[in-house]
Amino acid sequence: MTPTRTVRDIRSRPSGGADGLERAREVAATVVDPELPMLTLADLGVLRDVETTGDGTVVVSITPTYSGCPAMATMRDDLVRRLQEEGYDDVRVRVALHPAWTTDWITPEGRAALAEAGISPPGTRSPAGPTPVPLTLGPTRRAVRCVRCGSADVELTSEFGSTACKAMYRCRACLEPFDHVKEI
Repeated sequence: MTPTRTVRDIRSRPSGGADGLERAREVAATVVDPELPMLTLADLGVLRDVETTGDGTVVVSITPTYSGCPAMATMRDDLVRRLQEEGYDDVRVRVALHPAWTTDWITPEGRAALAEAGISPPGTRSPAGPTPVPLTLGPTRRAVRCVRCGSADVELTSEFGSTACKAMYRCRACLEPFDHVKEI
């Protein structure tokens, strides 16, 4: 039996070469998020691993942005379809729940793409590392700036924007509404 070969860090591993594993990684890294189509799954940090088994099966691991994310089925289907279009007949998608996804995994390119699309990218989480999530009973405080004019004079209009992972804000300076990706 041929040993399993693995790509461990999708975002920083160099691309290129004729190797089937590298090509599978490159293809998987082009699949876009169905709710944030300006981001690839790699830029969103959802694409965690691509490996090939001895029998040629491509196994892709993805992590949901939050429990119950409705986009997971579409992500899976899109990954399978794209890889099969590129000649990989046997493709499996595995959901990896540990460690849990965090907005810190969004790449700098992904954050720039969000802002360019008019969506406020998340800030960094305050504590580094695995720490308990503090329970606060008051309103969520975020450092949010308007993606159109840059003003920090913004107000939360809804804790839920166009998707559950985004909050809706309005800029008091230019009066434009915009989504903000919640820090997780």
